[in-house]
Amino acid sequence: MDQVEQPRGSTPQGHPHTAERVPVQRGGEGRYGAARGEHTHGEEAVRRTAPRVVRHSVRGQILDALRAALVSGELAPGEVHSGPALGARFGVSATPVREAMQQLVLEGAVEVVPNRGFRVTERAESDLADLAAVRALIEVPTMLELARTVAPERWCALRPLAEAATAAAAGGDLAAYADADRAFHGAVLALSGNAQLVAVAADLHRRAQWPPLGIAAARRADLVADAAEHLALLEALIAQDLPVVESLVREHFAGAR
Repeated sequence: MDQVEQPRGSTPQGHPHTAERVPVQRGGEGRYGAARGEHTHGEEAVRRTAPRVVRHSVRGQILDALRAALVSGELAPGEVHSGPALGARFGVSATPVREAMQQLVLEGAVEVVPNRGFRVTERAESDLADLAAVRALIEVPTMLELARTVAPERWCALRPLAEAATAAAAGGDLAAYADADRAFHGAVLALSGNAQLVAVAADLHRRAQWPPLGIAAARRADLVADAAEHLALLEALIAQDLPVVESLVREHFAGAR
């Protein structure tokens, strides 16, 4: 006859003692938790309801924080930063910082320095001019075509985005303005229905928001003036005033930093 292994905590005669309990650290259950091999209803509830901690969410938060620091000039061109040092600054391990930095490498914001970390890319003011010129090649004809074809009420729906940019500019919040600025331009271009155009324009726009070497981050007055152009452009689009639309868009990119 096959031998049947006796459960731990039972006698060979089949008279069970109290099952062995395993000490746990959970609060509210006393010194002991459930019997070995058993699960409490509380444990099952936690498994069903507790949100999963996703590494990508941590990396995304660090990436957003690093992008904001680049826009504000807090991470200045030419500076070298290590993963552990930035991790300590944000209260996380070095791993999500390095992952976020690798994304910034792909975007051209930083470059790898072997055995040291990442250096913030040094760019000249001419680089910003080149970016503005490329953005104009994409966005000016697109906006002119949209001005001819999009109904005024659809432009009216974008007013809250323009107003959000104005509010961020008035507060002098560089990172918030950068986000609001991209959101407005992205929403305008999205009306074209061309997702590839929107993605390319967004990447160029983000690159244009990092201050170059030797140039201070934008002042509040610059932000306010830029935001005012958004509102004026929106009014011209609603009125379908094509000459004013073209003039405003070209001036907007000519003054882009």
